[in-house]
Amino acid sequence: MPGTLLTDIGRLVTNVPGPGREGGPLGVLSDAAVLIENGRVGWVGARDDAPTATTTHRLGGLALIPGFVDSHTHIVFGGDRAEEFEARMAGRPYSAGGIRSTVAATRRASTSELGDRARHLLAEMRAQGTTTVEVKSGYGLTVDDERRLLQVAREVTDETTFLGAHVVPPEFADDPDGYVDLVVGDMLAACAPHARWIDAFCETGAFTPEQSRRILSAGAARGLGVRLHAGQLGAGTGVRLAVELGAASVDHCTYLTDEDVTALASSWGDGRIGTVATLLPGVEFSTRHPYPDARRLIDAGVTVAIASDCNPGSSFTSSMPFCIAVAVRDMHMTPDEALWAATAGGAAALRRTDVGRVAVGARADLVELLAPSHVHLAYRPGVPLVGRVWKDGIGTGLAG
Repeated sequence: MPGTLLTDIGRLVTNVPGPGREGGPLGVLSDAAVLIENGRVGWVGARDDAPTATTTHRLGGLALIPGFVDSHTHIVFGGDRAEEFEARMAGRPYSAGGIRSTVAATRRASTSELGDRARHLLAEMRAQGTTTVEVKSGYGLTVDDERRLLQVAREVTDETTFLGAHVVPPEFADDPDGYVDLVVGDMLAACAPHARWIDAFCETGAFTPEQSRRILSAGAARGLGVRLHAGQLGAGTGVRLAVELGAASVDHCTYLTDEDVTALASSWGDGRIGTVATLLPGVEFSTRHPYPDARRLIDAGVTVAIASDCNPGSSFTSSMPFCIAVAVRDMHMTPDEALWAATAGGAAALRRTDVGRVAVGARADLVELLAPSHVHLAYRPGVPLVGRVWKDGIGTGLAG
């Protein structure tokens, strides 16, 4: 049979539960094999039952997991904010206003410079096991700059998000509603052809719930899916707004009321696809804000994702393994829950069924861990445990 067979897998995380599989939602198979055909998974099962293939890779008992799905990043930007980070570590609090310094640097950067930075960060992500990534605009905040940021993002991923409503730029400081007019008018018209999603930063210092509703509704009317930043700096009504508008994901969720948690949990069920709570542990690590309580969400029945929020200001990490370790240590998640959130949870946040799992017909996006179990991602934080990474069936990196 043509194709590539990955065999002698010690523990295979499929994210497809079923008879004979361990770990509940993780659907773990022991002593397993996977057949890759034409960039897709062609067969999954016990090693002894595996078909023959043109090429065989033996993992020698190492673990294999789905590629990470990083559903929230901002990797198209100019400049650097290391000095801001240093000052914050010395005691200066984080606020939404720091975004404006990146806006200024991004506007000065050439399109080729922005593309080079995005591709460099994407390569970092791939080397650490991320095979699907969402990329937002939001550091241009003019019609032409937002469009070119999305054009750059589209060169590296299909999961592009128009975030013209990141902050109000300085030239509209005295007329924020005038800026909203621009976002829902000429800017949306220019950017919608290059985006799959629309997003807004619904937060003190950024956009009000009323402004956010207007922006997201305008994007939805243009056929864009809805996402929302909310609950990062304090509690508000943004989370419930996201649920009301049928957002695929509401991201940050650091400060939540009981009503927020109930709304998120109630958005799922009876065949309905609800709103994912995407948690961004790198932000709290970098800003010293309290970590979101993932245990509270999971116990309430909320679907949770983990993403890196890779950006130059509040979370300049490209490492999903790091985010998993922090989520387990500081957000009260088990290693199983954190891995599911970083793979299947991210896929749910993007409303994708072809990634985040190992099943026949899914994309062959796979990660070989240089460890016997996925638990080592949290057990050995900071250690480079990602070996070979397969994206659409093509493997790169070091074999175990």
